[in-house]
Amino acid sequence: MFSHIVNNDFASIVKGRRSVRHYDEHIKISKEELSEIISEASLAPSSANMQPWRIVVVDTPEGKEKLRPLMRFNTLQNDTSSAMVIIFGDTQSYLHVEEIYNTAVEQGKMPAEVRDSQLETILSMYPTLPQHIKVEVAKIDSSLFAMQLMLAARAHGYDTNPMAGFEMDQVAQAFDLDGKRYVPVMVISIGKAKEEGYESVRLSSDKITFWR
Repeated sequence: MFSHIVNNDFASIVKGRRSVRHYDEHIKISKEELSEIISEASLAPSSANMQPWRIVVVDTPEGKEKLRPLMRFNTLQNDTSSAMVIIFGDTQSYLHVEEIYNTAVEQGKMPAEVRDSQLETILSMYPTLPQHIKVEVAKIDSSLFAMQLMLAARAHGYDTNPMAGFEMDQVAQAFDLDGKRYVPVMVISIGKAKEEGYESVRLSSDKITFWR
């Protein structure tokens, strides 16, 4: 991780992020670097560290042709970006929790007794949660991943655009995923801007914060 970083200035990364719709079609991000960006984004926090984000990277002409009719009014991003990153939330992410916690113990990051206590709680509670709660948790956690992905992309010198305007009821099946288990969260285009995104206005903190 972090071997391809070109900008490590936090203020520049955050203030310079724009939602870019038109990319340079000739810029292709390597699989190695995209994998690195995804790994850096995966450092985001998640409930019980279950990491429910699951990623489909669409970067081939065939994949983009399949995705295009599902992107509604966002086809320019699909056609010109280096890749379209489809983020899903796994409502059965607890199936990997033993692997995660066992690895943490092996690497000396967690005492075995803490692992055992946490696993007992997680595995007795999460599988029995109502589906709508599993969906909500998966979407919240995967959104944290998504934001971190966009910032990591900026650090690598690339631009992004997060999109909810796509056929959410069709995208999982289109890419051979179980639509009941994997819930679509958003699609993020990534590449090098051909046309800079607009700088936007934000409400001041006093208009969005309630002090009590």
